[in-house]
Order: sequence, then C-alpha cells, then structure tokens
Amino acid sequence: MLELAGIIILGILAQWVAWKFKIPAILPLILIGLLVGPIAAEFFSEDGSKWIEPIWNGREGLFPGESLFYFVSLAISIILFEGGLTLKLSEIKNVAPSITKLITLGSAVTFFGAAIAAHYTFYLSWEISFLFSALIIVTGPTVITPILRNIPLPKDVSAVLKWEGILIDPIGALIAVLVFEFISVDAGGEFTKRAFIEFGKIVLFGFTFGFTFAHALNTIINKKWIPHYLLNVFALASVLAVFVLSDQFAHESGLLAVVVMGMVLGNSKSPYLKELLYFKESLSVLLISILFILLAANINMSDLLLIYNWNTAVLFAIVVFVIRPLAVFLSTYNSSLKLNEKLFISWVGPRGIVAAGIASLFGLKLAKSGVADAEYITPLVFMIVLGTVLLNATTARYIAKLLGVFLKKSEGILIVGASKLSRLIGHYLEQNGRHVVLIDSNQVNIKKSEELGLEAINTNIYSDTLMDNIELNDVGYLMALTGSSDINKYAINKFGKQFGENGSFRLLTADEMSNVDTIPREGLFSQTDDFNSLSDVTRNYPAIHEIEIKNKAHFTNLINISANDPDIIPIFIKNDKGVLEIISSLNKEKHIIEAGYKLVYLGKPIDVEKM
Repeated sequence: MLELAGIIILGILAQWVAWKFKIPAILPLILIGLLVGPIAAEFFSEDGSKWIEPIWNGREGLFPGESLFYFVSLAISIILFEGGLTLKLSEIKNVAPSITKLITLGSAVTFFGAAIAAHYTFYLSWEISFLFSALIIVTGPTVITPILRNIPLPKDVSAVLKWEGILIDPIGALIAVLVFEFISVDAGGEFTKRAFIEFGKIVLFGFTFGFTFAHALNTIINKKWIPHYLLNVFALASVLAVFVLSDQFAHESGLLAVVVMGMVLGNSKSPYLKELLYFKESLSVLLISILFILLAANINMSDLLLIYNWNTAVLFAIVVFVIRPLAVFLSTYNSSLKLNEKLFISWVGPRGIVAAGIASLFGLKLAKSGVADAEYITPLVFMIVLGTVLLNATTARYIAKLLGVFLKKSEGILIVGASKLSRLIGHYLEQNGRHVVLIDSNQVNIKKSEELGLEAINTNIYSDTLMDNIELNDVGYLMALTGSSDINKYAINKFGKQFGENGSFRLLTADEMSNVDTIPREGLFSQTDDFNSLSDVTRNYPAIHEIEIKNKAHFTNLINISANDPDIIPIFIKNDKGVLEIISSLNKEKHIIEAGYKLVYLGKPIDVEKM
C-alpha cells in the first residue's frame, strides 16, 4: 500500500515540478522512477532491492506475474486513444505543406535513417532496429509545449512545431504498432507466409474494430442513450472493451484499434467531443504519472549498462544532429521558412511520452517472447527521450536567440470576444500586417471569424488551455472586447502578463466612465463608449476609415468632432510607416502626432470638406 500511494504522490509531485519550472513532465517522472528503481537498488539498498519494485519478486513488488504487463497495455491504450482524438483530418489538409511533409517525408527519413544508425552502431537485428526507429518518430505536444511556451517565436515556426507534435503522435504510434505486430507474428524473425497472414489479420481487425466501434459510440452519445453523468466513464469502458475484444480476434491488434477509434471519433461532429477530450486528458495525466515512474523503476541496472558505452553517444548524435536536420530540411525545401527558422526547427525535436511508454511495453513483450536484441529497446528509447528533452529544455531559448528567431518585441494581438465589433477590428488589423487571434466560447462567432479569414479559437476564458498555445508566443497586446465587464476584467488579470506585455486594454462600463478622475488606465478607445454603444455604431456603420492628420491641432480637432458625434469612434493612430498604436480612453491627447500620420476610426465617414 505504501508503494502504491508513493507512486501516485510522487507522480503528481513530478507533474507540479514540471508545471512550476515549465519543463516536460516526462523528465521528472522518469528521473524519479530511475531514482526509486535501479539507482536505489545499486547505491542506497543493502540487499540490492528497489524502493519501488513494480514486479513481484517473491519478497516484494506491486504486480504479480504478468499484471504489470496488463496494466501497461491498458494504460497505453487509453493514452493512444486520447492521442487519436486530437488528430483531425481537416487539419492535415489545411496545414502548411511543410507540416504535411514533416509528418510524411520527415517520418520516413527518421524511420529509415534511425534504423540504419541503430543497426550499425549497436549491431541490432533489422527488425529491432526498425522498431527503435519507429518509436522515436514521435515528438508530441506534451514535450514541445513546455519547452516553447516562454520563447517568443514567429508564428510560422510555432505552428510547424506545434502541429508536427500533435499530428505525428498517433501516426508515429501507428507505425510503431504495425512494426511490432510484424515482428511478433513470427518471433523467430523468419517472415513466412503465415507471418504475413497474421500481420494482415492484425491490420484488418485493428482498423475494423476501431472504425466500427467509434461510429457506434458516437451514435450512442448523440442519441443520448447514456446519461450525462455516465458519459465519460462509459467512453472509457468502451475504449478498454475495444482494446480487449480486438486482441481476442487478432492477438496484439488492440493498440491499433484504439488509435483508429480515437482518430475516427475525433473527426466526428459530436457536441460532447470536447468534454470527452478534457476527461481523457485528466485521466491521461494520472496514468502517465503512475506509468512512467513504474516503467523507469522496472529498468534494471544491467539494462542501463547495456548502453553505457560510446555507441550510445554516437547513436544519439546521429539522431539529433544528422537525421533530424535532414528530415526538416528535406521537408521544408522550397518553403517560405528562412534558413535560421529551419535550423531552429531542426534543433527542437524532443521525443515524448508515447515513445517511452510504447517502448517499455514492446520491450517487455518481445523480451518475454525471446526475440533477439529486444532488451535494447527500452533503454535506448529512454536514452533518446531523456537526452532530447534535456538538450532542448536547457538550450532552446539560447539557440533561438543565437539563430535570430527570438522575437524581441511581440506585436501580435489577442482579442477576447469575437462579436461583430471584434471581427471588424480584427479584420482591419490583419489587413495591416498584424497577427490577430480572436477567442470566444460562442461557436457561431468563431465560425463567422474564420469565414473572414481570421484565426479564431473556440475556448472558455476560464480554461487554462490558452496558456499552453505556443502559436500565441508572438502576442504582446491584449484587447478584451466582450459585453461582460467581469470577463473583460478577468481576461486582463489572468492573461495580461503573458499576452499583454506591450499593452492590456479592455472596454469600460458606463459606471467606470462616469468619473473622469478614476477612469482605469486600461480603458479602450473612448471615455464615453461602452460595448453597447460600440456595437450600435458597428451595426449602423460597419466600416473602419482612415483620415490623414496634418498636424497636432488637426488631430485635436478630429478628436473633438468624434466626441460630439456618437457615430464616430477613434480606435488607432497609424504612423507614416504603417505601425498602429491603440488609442486609450485615458490618453487621447498624449499621443505623438506628426504630419503623414492617420487617424483610424470606426463609424460613419468624417466630412472632410466641412473641417
């Protein structure tokens, strides 16, 4: 009981440490597992026993017989199902060609390149070498996001790294599962006719069960045959049932089935998909916390000594400094990415949770079956995972500055609320070369924003998911434009530091504007216009105009005209280089004005002839 409680406590503690120091959780989890496992047995135990022994050895241990093997299998199936849920086919079609090539051509380069490197550095069999290379294809958002979260990067670079991690996770897992099944159908390594038949059965049943049960579960959920409070646990039971059932028809096809099931369900239009994904993410955090401490603790010192040689350093160097850059440069050939951006993407390629988890699972299975060189799989993959995470976590920020991709000033703008007012302002900003992102919990507003070509995120302002969006690393301005003063204030308080380093602004309420002496500094646009009046002007005059400013006196005259006409609202000042400055309700007269500048305003056109 003490060991089991200790694993959960240490796992959650590792997750907290990862959050606190903004590092991938897999790093402290594996280090803790190694500490309480092989390191404790070698250096801190008189009788050579581990502090946490995953497998019962006659005296101690958590899982008797093959129980650990079963637990790992079920946990990995849930984690892979969640990975499949994040893969949207529409995103594969719409992402930039560079990302598409990275998950296809780049994966192929890694698959063949790493296999050749493993074969000739450790003299592993070709089967094990290809399994190793398949396992290290994946990067994963869980390791990319913490590393890049606080590095301001160009939007294109962040997008490539983010979407490569999301899309390649289930794809890499799928390749690894297929390679493993191909090996396991004939453990002797002689690929006979029977081996090909068994492999075909695995693929057939894996895809069939995954596809069929995904549609069945989606139908059950949409028809509301399951009460809402049972929805998440019913989906969990369904995933486990598909995994086990598929395995009964074709041995080892369960992992393939749950990946396919997740991918199909993730591309459905179920209104409960987001809720289901949130539940699976929470469950995955708990499972990952337990799983990786167990897996690392289960490694013996003899396994680590297998790779305690110069061959390991050579293999790591080839994977990181040869294969990764080769895959990136081939995939981004003739793309819009600059040389320094390609070099940075080449440098950042940490391997993640899926690689380590499946490596342990397959290593256990193949070693038990007596497959030659199977004992190398787990320590080699763990070495790549720990090495790449450590390397990237400690050097990514420095390398970004060295290569010149580190943004000195974040000019992107995050707009909270995607109403017609926000869409109109966002569209104007986008046309003037600013990276604009709108967020709203209203799906209709999000859809209308996307129809205008604007980047929009359907999210709840009270959710923490926005903090992990590395594509917002170039955002330095925050504008809260909702009709709720509480939401506007909350957005400023919660996101102002991260997304509003250059300025955080919000719409004021009528009460706040009633006392000129106490107007908040973050007030937007006007001392007299709140969300309702701005919305009325947007509805009656849905246009943004520019008028050239002759001098400071002319600017003051324009401001006075707008103050006397509720249908004219100044919002920006545009200098002679096209740079926009947000007008604050408190500082209209304090802006630097020169000839050639322009006043940008919302509402009806100003009659220039009457001025």
